[in-house]
Amino acid sequence: MKGTILVAYASRYGSTREVAESIASTLRGRMLRVSLRPVEDVYHLEEYVGVVLGGGIYMGRWHRDARRFARQFEDELRGLPVAVFALGPTDDVLQHRAGSEQQFRKTLQKLPFAPIGSALFGGAVDPRKLHFPFNRMPAADVRDWDEITAWAGEIAERFLSLPVAA
Repeated sequence: MKGTILVAYASRYGSTREVAESIASTLRGRMLRVSLRPVEDVYHLEEYVGVVLGGGIYMGRWHRDARRFARQFEDELRGLPVAVFALGPTDDVLQHRAGSEQQFRKTLQKLPFAPIGSALFGGAVDPRKLHFPFNRMPAADVRDWDEITAWAGEIAERFLSLPVAA
């Protein structure tokens, strides 16, 4: 696939940005051209041949800026291959994971386009970056970097297998 893949992310505290950076690195390692940008710095999609869009799940909803990006560019995204990811629970409690998966499924159903792939990863929290009372939470990081890299590799293969646009 010739052209540039946009890896756009909505990140409140930096955890989703770090995952997006890892995904971009994996795509580059598969010889894809990649532009990594926060969603608020994307003004058009004309130069891109595909998109990876990510955001954290906060209080049961996908990041507001990721949702806004999907709505703002819905017409363009319908015509592009798009993969979507989210960061969910910050612990390994099965009930929390199931709740995040349910919320992410609802998010995917509301998207105005059909993703070529999607994934929910564990999240991270650094209480030093949070306001009271959340700054009392314990620090946690349950992001599985091997899982993230493997998913990014699968997405890279999907992008590479798509026909080249004229």
